[in-house]
Amino acid sequence: MTNPLLQDNRLPPFASIQPDHIRPAVSARIEHIWQVLKQQLALIEQGEPPCWDNLVAPFEEASDLLNQTWAPVSHLNGVQNNEALRTIYGECLQQLTEFGTAIDQYEPLYSAYKALATGSGFNTLSQPRQKVVSDALRDFRLAGVALPEDKKQRYSEIKNRLSALSTEFANHVLDATQAWQLQFDSADDLAGLPESALASARQAAQQKQLSGYVITLDMPSYLAVMTYADDRQLREQVYTAFVTRAAATEGEAAQWNTSALIDEILALRHELAELLGFNNYAELSLATKMAESPRQVVDFLHDLAAKSRPFAEQDWRTLKDFARDHYGISELQAWDITYYSEQLRQRDYAVSQEELKPYFPIERVLQGLFAVVHKLYGIDITPVSDVELYHPDVRFYRISKRDHVIAYFYLDLYARDKKRGGAWMADCHDRRRRNNGELQLPVAFLACNFTPPVGAKPSLLTHEEVTTLFHEFGHGLHHMLTQMTEAAISGIAGVAWDAVELPSQFLENWCWQTAVIPLISGHYQTGEPLPDDKLTKMLSAKNFQSGLQMLRQIEFSLFDLLLHAGYEPGNPKPVQQVLDEVRATVA
Repeated sequence: MTNPLLQDNRLPPFASIQPDHIRPAVSARIEHIWQVLKQQLALIEQGEPPCWDNLVAPFEEASDLLNQTWAPVSHLNGVQNNEALRTIYGECLQQLTEFGTAIDQYEPLYSAYKALATGSGFNTLSQPRQKVVSDALRDFRLAGVALPEDKKQRYSEIKNRLSALSTEFANHVLDATQAWQLQFDSADDLAGLPESALASARQAAQQKQLSGYVITLDMPSYLAVMTYADDRQLREQVYTAFVTRAAATEGEAAQWNTSALIDEILALRHELAELLGFNNYAELSLATKMAESPRQVVDFLHDLAAKSRPFAEQDWRTLKDFARDHYGISELQAWDITYYSEQLRQRDYAVSQEELKPYFPIERVLQGLFAVVHKLYGIDITPVSDVELYHPDVRFYRISKRDHVIAYFYLDLYARDKKRGGAWMADCHDRRRRNNGELQLPVAFLACNFTPPVGAKPSLLTHEEVTTLFHEFGHGLHHMLTQMTEAAISGIAGVAWDAVELPSQFLENWCWQTAVIPLISGHYQTGEPLPDDKLTKMLSAKNFQSGLQMLRQIEFSLFDLLLHAGYEPGNPKPVQQVLDEVRATVA
């Protein structure tokens, strides 16, 4: 039987992929890469000087075939997870991790790249190709190619274990999220929720073959409760469930507890950094980023916190006074903040996200988004129908410029069971010049978790969700509009990770431009654009509580950095202690 994952696919054959195809396809692709490398290295050993054409190009070509096999599998694991796929995905990810480490520690390959970099032909390479070689040499060193054999072996063991732990952690979070739900027989128990949220809760109950209404921890459902539910105890219950996902120590949910996984990940990351000569994992992480040291990052965040804190304090005082004076709440809790912030927003600006949703139906937003990028980049985006998809909700588009197709993308918009939360872009194919001269076009996966259509009503987005869509599409454009033809630096590849958010944040800012709002808004029933009074109120509220939001982001960044920079083997600081220290540093 022909294995669809071993075909030279221009697009993934989703309709044909079965779990049994994955393992043999991955093994075959890995074996092919080894064969290509050994063949080319043998020629070099026989006296043929290493060059782009006899070393890098064949390696990249074989590696791209592996990516063609693995990219759709990895994506399916995130958007259509099931037990059979999960098991094989985990096994193959281990195999790929071992292979990647073996490649990065393969001294004959490293020596060949060094000879290429120091040879007379290096300066004749284009700047992009020189960067590919230079980055590869850096990555060889960061993978421990120069370590003694016993330390290489330990490095490999750590990488394999970290890969397994990362997959297990993600599975625990997904399972814990999907397992939790609350069922209500009456809408009275959900007082405050707008009709659109109630309709989604009714639909969720029907899909689960339950009566009444069902609240879940999927983001649309969670945010609706936190923003609008009048019942403070309900908000507390849902908030606690959300922030303690995969953290339960008792009952059935304890099987998804991730505490031990986190402890082991921290310990192994620290050991990995020390093996490579770094003081901590934060230093190792920054080795491929623009920031030069953890201290530089901490100083930047402290400076940002000092500038943000006065605004955050004013935001907090205003919110506390409002909740006390208008609702009798003497002490705000975490599950109160979103709810009373929304009440305060409505008082001060007379506009709410729910009030804006009818003006942002998904089809109008997409139409406007595509119009914006046409104006910015001269590209045209059109749907394509005759393509294999992995779910009925998924769409497929092509991007053209001056009538020439330059890229494609899959768009997966809605939350559903067995799909991980959040929003993201992932590469399906890189833009690269194949060895036969053919230009391989980039293909992207774009995924969000918006509220799906309910009955005859289309999916309606909050303006915050519109911003999320623009943000992720910015990542997609970064991948799809690249001019590079070498896979290692095509799109987001080869970009310092602390710079990769620039294109996405650039694009999301257009959501707030008065010239753009009419393009992306139109009432789902009448087509009426967002009225001027609502637009004015929405723009006026743009920076509502921005001080508090900025300080939360700084705390999160500092927490992650200090958790890794301050880790001490055998004496790790409790997470709460690190969190308290972070809050003290921004005080």
